Amino acid sequence: MASNERSEKELLSELFALYAEVDDRLSEATCPASSECCRFGRTRREPYLTSLEIAALAKAKNAGQPAKRERPPPLSLPMFQAVADEGLCPFLGADARCTVYAARPFGCRTFFCERAAVPFPLPHKEMLAFVRRLKELSASHQPRGDEGRPLRSVVASLKGAPRAQRRR
Repeated sequence: MASNERSEKELLSELFALYAEVDDRLSEATCPASSECCRFGRTRREPYLTSLEIAALAKAKNAGQPAKRERPPPLSLPMFQAVADEGLCPFLGADARCTVYAARPFGCRTFFCERAAVPFPLPHKEMLAFVRRLKELSASHQPRGDEGRPLRSVVASLKGAPRAQRRR
């Protein structure tokens, strides 16, 4: 291994250090825990993951996520109309909680629904600095380039990962 190459273990350690900084910076934000952000069909927003974030999720999933997953309850907030395909995150548990919370990707850490209380938004310049660091780490993991991919489209590639929920 060349001196400037880092192992996946080292890169994952750096990724989690970056995640800790982001979490610390956004620590004053509060979330209503509605799981709305995990219902991509409702929000029309889905996190894009880099190969390094996929590796982190695969490790978290293999470390203890149950093999079988029940469908989480529908979102029962009165201001929402029924959505035929909620586009559930494959890691949303039956209890409407994230089953890989500690390894959730950058996009999940930085997106807040309208009911979240964010006392002060993260300055755009600071957010871009976090994104740049994530891209640099990911480029080291995938040297030929690492474009983000929608979470649901890559989850099936994780061995034994639950499939995205389909319309019933």
